[in-house]
Amino acid sequence: MSWPAPDFDPVPVILACPAVAAALLAIIPSYRFSAWLNVFASLITLIAASSLFTLPQHAGDYVLIDNLNIVFIALNAFVGFTTSIFSASYIGHEIEIGRLTPAYLRFYHALYQVMMFGMNLALLANNIGLMWVAIELATLTTVVMVGIYRTHEAIEAAWKYFILGSVGIALALFGTILVYMAARPIVGEGLDGMIWTVLMQHVAHFDPSLLNVAFVFLLLGYGTKVGLAPLHAWLPDAHAEGPTPISAVLSGLLLNVALYAVLRFKLLLAANAHAIAPGPLMALLGLVSVIFAAFMLYRRRDIKRFFAYSSIEHMGVIAFAFGIGGLLANFAGLLHMTMHSLTKSGIFYSVGHVAQVKGTQKIADIRGLTETHPVLGWTLVFGVVAIAGLPPTGVFMSEILIVSSTFARAPLLALQLAFGLLIAFGALMWRLTGVAFGEPTGSRAPVKASYLPMFAHLALVFAAGVFLPPVLVAWFQMVARGLG
Repeated sequence: MSWPAPDFDPVPVILACPAVAAALLAIIPSYRFSAWLNVFASLITLIAASSLFTLPQHAGDYVLIDNLNIVFIALNAFVGFTTSIFSASYIGHEIEIGRLTPAYLRFYHALYQVMMFGMNLALLANNIGLMWVAIELATLTTVVMVGIYRTHEAIEAAWKYFILGSVGIALALFGTILVYMAARPIVGEGLDGMIWTVLMQHVAHFDPSLLNVAFVFLLLGYGTKVGLAPLHAWLPDAHAEGPTPISAVLSGLLLNVALYAVLRFKLLLAANAHAIAPGPLMALLGLVSVIFAAFMLYRRRDIKRFFAYSSIEHMGVIAFAFGIGGLLANFAGLLHMTMHSLTKSGIFYSVGHVAQVKGTQKIADIRGLTETHPVLGWTLVFGVVAIAGLPPTGVFMSEILIVSSTFARAPLLALQLAFGLLIAFGALMWRLTGVAFGEPTGSRAPVKASYLPMFAHLALVFAAGVFLPPVLVAWFQMVARGLG
């Protein structure tokens, strides 16, 4: 497989911009200037990422650009940019009330760009070892950011995330080593045994037993980062105790990056006729995650923890869709991943400001938002309507496609998936009724919020439920065919 290099390569910009910005943000004392520098760096990264759509596929020893990772990189850059805008107003309020000091704020913004660098590198890597390192870098960065408030609960959540994440990444490392061992007799020792495009050329001749064991470790390892049950335990605590922008990034981006790694190895295994089929394993973990998270939603008392379990549910839906496979299910999985990232990050933008103005994350103490804070309240209503899969939203379209494609191939699995979705729908509507329309409680003070990211995300999600641009449909179809 030999792909030409483009005349202009935006990859150095995508990687260097967050790296340079992180170094600058670590030394800039002004939190207002650093907040907008963070936004500017994220915008430059987004512009560079968008230019990838105009370039041909190409691969080197360390960097790969193909149809699959362009979708992930563009989504990563867009949500990273909008979250940086939200973060500017959110973190500014945290400074005003004394929860963060200017020194910690410099630390926060620098780490934000390091995290973006790690995720971009993981998505661009053509080397499976480099991808592992990049995901570990992004994970360790978010671990530190989860504990940035330095409270007992935040530090405990950060340690839990670190320990469980380390177990997951260790399993993924072992699986990566096994893939290299399977490749070594065919491609020889050295770099070629870790280059994904080289592996894809020769994987049909690899030892299938080694590949089978490797995929189990890789699915469990990276599945921990995806937040699939029963490997999910770190995720609710990290959402509840960390800054809300990090909750938006975790649900909207980092989970996708880990899913991307799983998809890469799924493609590798599927290209060996004697290896196990990776799809059923993914579908099983996905279905378990949907049903488990749906029931757990009824027991949540913290609003950020509540939406963390919603993320577990939806990542389960996405993993299930890619596990079922086929053109329609893969297309629906890509659409659902995109819609979930936009919707869930938009919800966390609203929830973050709600928690600030109410001074609490307890659902019981947040009532009547549409009366006390109409803009935030109705934004949250539309966000929950979207994530619950009601029409006309992009989530509704993707869920209908996933369920219908599954009915055509495995009706019993489709019934179980629909059951989980209905259970989750009930929990979302139950909680929304009290939070948005109950008897007003708590502070009525105005909130200094940046509404643009919330409105932009929800507008895209509702627009996707009415009309998908033919260009986007054609691109997703092309990627879906490549996923098998």
